[in-house]
Amino acid sequence: MSLLTWSPMFSVGVKEIDDQHKKLIDLANRLNDGMAAGKGKEILDKIFQELVAYTVSHFATEERLMATHNYAETAAHKEAHKKLIETVAELKRKHDSGDNVLTSQVMTFLRDWLTKHILNTDKAFGRALNQKGVK
Repeated sequence: MSLLTWSPMFSVGVKEIDDQHKKLIDLANRLNDGMAAGKGKEILDKIFQELVAYTVSHFATEERLMATHNYAETAAHKEAHKKLIETVAELKRKHDSGDNVLTSQVMTFLRDWLTKHILNTDKAFGRALNQKGVK
């Protein structure tokens, strides 16, 4: 069962960001499915590592667009990114040390954070970019 399902309500109106959000949702779903199916540690390690790396890459894309288009809420948006990266990095450290951190609670956290961030913070960012002609 999917953790999140992409739908048009998640669109921020900027193709590059929407495509990256789809990939993040897919990675979170793969991690959730692997955990639920009791997949081996090496498979979960690979997916978790990919999720962490892709999140950092995605945030760099958003922050590049913020700088390019002088987004007014850049500082707050970057702070939200920083906090998630720190949280996910801590979860990965625990996972790598053998702590069974990939639980339904962690998956719920990721789902809720992605949903809230996309529907609120990123939608506002998307509207600002759209007003500057970015689609």
